[in-house]
Amino acid sequence: MAVSKIGFAFIAIAIFLIVASSNQVLAADCEDDVPVLIIQCRQYVAKAGPKVPPSSECCQVVKRVDIPCICSLVQSTIELFISMEKAVYVAEQCGRPVAPGFVCGSYTVPAPAPA
Repeated sequence: MAVSKIGFAFIAIAIFLIVASSNQVLAADCEDDVPVLIIQCRQYVAKAGPKVPPSSECCQVVKRVDIPCICSLVQSTIELFISMEKAVYVAEQCGRPVAPGFVCGSYTVPAPAPA
């Protein structure tokens, strides 16, 4: 089932509100990046659909965010809507590869499959 533009907007707002209202202390250096990251990259990290290379606008945001900081904000409620595997894929496609074993939310980046 495709998610409408209104559905995406609702998801983006819900994720932002969850992050902003969490009991975690939000780091000032990445708190402001969350809404822009959601707006520019949501369609590339949504649970539904295949992996799709991100847009240049999404990559511009990904290239400047503090990935470990953003990952520290990811909670299980966010993972209901966001595919962490796709998020890692997007980071890699944008020239920000993450090392095997890196943890983002509850997702641990796996080691590459043997050739």
